[in-house]
Amino acid sequence: MTSASATATKARATAPAVQDAPAPAATSTAHDAGLLLLRVVLGLTVAAHGVQKLFGWFDGGGITGTGQFFTASGYPAGETMAVVAGLTETLGGLALAVGLLTPLAGAAVLGTMINAAAVHGPGAFFAPKGMEYELLLAVAAAALTLSGPGRFAVDRLLPVPALRNHRLALGAQALALAVVLAAVTLLVRS
Repeated sequence: MTSASATATKARATAPAVQDAPAPAATSTAHDAGLLLLRVVLGLTVAAHGVQKLFGWFDGGGITGTGQFFTASGYPAGETMAVVAGLTETLGGLALAVGLLTPLAGAAVLGTMINAAAVHGPGAFFAPKGMEYELLLAVAAAALTLSGPGRFAVDRLLPVPALRNHRLALGAQALALAVVLAAVTLLVRS
């Protein structure tokens, strides 16, 4: 004689499994396509801001105008800071767009956006005087740094297993580096 609970347990064990989840390949392809779209738009947007600083393209200030802005914002050696920011945004943005060294590229963009938010929008959130734009770019860069670039990225072609098989720990270390370097840069501001 069997108990009612034993019969119910046996029935549950032999019941067919319900499969509501989509096939892993379809989910992975959609996920990778979404990461590609985010990387390209974020990367090219940030790179465009970098070339504004470096070359004055797209109505930018160039090194001289941007350097004057950095000096007025309390940074020492304004033109040097303009070059650093311009190179970081241009190279970091382009690297994000193609998925090259994604943890470091995302960290570069994040660090720059932390400084931009601190300078551009203290005390306000909404544009044009707030920091909502810089915050959005910073969070998107941090998300890519943590998630990795997806399969449609140059990182997948490199002979570096840590980049091909992105791990959360690598992204977290890159984020920590970005925050520390951004804090050091903000400390040199007067």
